[in-house]
Amino acid sequence: MTINETQDEIIEEFSDFDDWMDRYQLLIDLGSEQAPLPASDKTDQNLIEGCQSRVWLTASKAPDGTITFRAESDALIVRGIVALLIRVLSGHSADDIIGADLYFIERIGLREHLSPTRSNGLLAMLRQMRMYALAFRARQQA
Repeated sequence: MTINETQDEIIEEFSDFDDWMDRYQLLIDLGSEQAPLPASDKTDQNLIEGCQSRVWLTASKAPDGTITFRAESDALIVRGIVALLIRVLSGHSADDIIGADLYFIERIGLREHLSPTRSNGLLAMLRQMRMYALAFRARQQA
């Protein structure tokens, strides 16, 4: 599935709910479905700067060039937000991740329903995922 197909699927899922309390519950549910990170991955090196809550993010590159992200947060809604980002970006190439236009964030109304600090955290998570993709691409070209 392409990045845009996954985004469209998320937009469809969120459109089933008119009330933002229901959408927050969907985020919490999505986050609780994420497998927890092993304690060995919960290091300062994997901690994302700029998030109000603690978010650890790791990335690995498969032999086929696709990148897989794993993450965990100590905040329920943030765990759901990072689960959405992982769902959209994991399993794609560095170039696809770097060039992705993540329109689902606006279309589901997420940005306008986040506090400024959570919005900054969302941008920090996305920036870190793109930095991993850039690093993997640079190693591949070296």
